[in-house]
Amino acid sequence: MAAIRLGDEAPNFTAQTTEGEIDFHNWLGDSWGVLFSHPADYTPVCTTELGTVAKYTDEFNKRNVKVVALSVDGLESHHGWIKDINETQNTTVNFPIIADENRKVSELYDMIHPNADSQLTVRSVFVIGPDKKIKLTITYPASTGRNFDELLRVIDSLQLTAYHKVATPANWNRGEDCVIVPSVTNEEIPGLFPKGHKEVKPYLRMTPQPNLN
Repeated sequence: MAAIRLGDEAPNFTAQTTEGEIDFHNWLGDSWGVLFSHPADYTPVCTTELGTVAKYTDEFNKRNVKVVALSVDGLESHHGWIKDINETQNTTVNFPIIADENRKVSELYDMIHPNADSQLTVRSVFVIGPDKKIKLTITYPASTGRNFDELLRVIDSLQLTAYHKVATPANWNRGEDCVIVPSVTNEEIPGLFPKGHKEVKPYLRMTPQPNLN
């Protein structure tokens, strides 16, 4: 199975989840999506991750992002695990978890890295745009929990740069200045960026974030 690369269409699939059967592309609709995998149910790091995602529901909703998790265990196990997550993380899991016992989705998305573990998925993350194209991939080892603040930061950047001719610099956070992309000429800047800009170097031109009032 070839690795999924940025710009590829996210493979579609039908799967059973804790919230019923979904057809992935239909389920996404016009939303952005985050698909992320877990090595197995009842694992300690994953328990904290799923609890964190549940607590970030409002943040994902603000960004029109639907979240779906995956584990290679079955639905009955998932439902039992959700009870533990809700209890230990003081939250309510309110997004679907895919049951991938036959590893169909895991293999479709190249989530099993045999040199790491021949059976369990690594911590894969895919951000998918409304056009169903892959916008971001991040792969963590099973031993390292994901940083969901970073994931939200990246989604803010992806959504900004999808609609404005800017890029975001190192360590950028929402509300900070952006880089004007090289393809924009100096003559075009006043029309595109009425808030003004600062030329640090001819190739490094900064402007306030254009989609904020």
